[in-house]
Amino acid sequence: MTNFIENQKWRYATKKFDASKKVSAADLETLKEAIQLSTSSYGLQLYKVFIIENPEVRAQLQPASWGQSQIVEASHLLVFANIVDVKESHIDAYVQNIADTRGLSVEDLKGYSDFMKSKIVSLPVDQKAVWTSKQTYLALANLLNAAAELKIDVTPMEGFEPEKYNEILGFNALGLNASLVAAVGYRHAEDATQHYAKVRKPKQELFTTI
Repeated sequence: MTNFIENQKWRYATKKFDASKKVSAADLETLKEAIQLSTSSYGLQLYKVFIIENPEVRAQLQPASWGQSQIVEASHLLVFANIVDVKESHIDAYVQNIADTRGLSVEDLKGYSDFMKSKIVSLPVDQKAVWTSKQTYLALANLLNAAAELKIDVTPMEGFEPEKYNEILGFNALGLNASLVAAVGYRHAEDATQHYAKVRKPKQELFTTI
């Protein structure tokens, strides 16, 4: 736990990445596994993660990201895209995955399947989209923690125009929406913000025991 806390103190939202330093294939796989293992409501994982390596695509995304340099300078750019309209087919696929993984029949899981469908499918689409977008933040947390363990920098970003991302990346046709962006790589030696003291609320202000 000491290492975990030290990692949290080490990490920060990197403003300038060293474009010459690339995350290794092995480390990228570790980060992907950390995201894959993230918790999610019901375990449904109602999102996809796009790893943008193509420099031309990233150049297109930069103007839709308020011109921020991290979009093109980071080793990798991850775009978390939530499923906008959750349908019965999404739940059916998840139930099939449970059955295959745990050696059960789909019929064994009918009660759980029906319960999820009754709670989710009939919700208004905009409400479902807000809910699935929140799930991407849980995955982001795992990415941040795993990256800090590997001494890889990650800058989570909400400063972008989702509609333009959706257009550039073809998300609308896929029923997806750009929810979060994470620039992944290594801090530049000239990034002065790495030396700033971390500013957080004091514990007595942040926590209330009832």
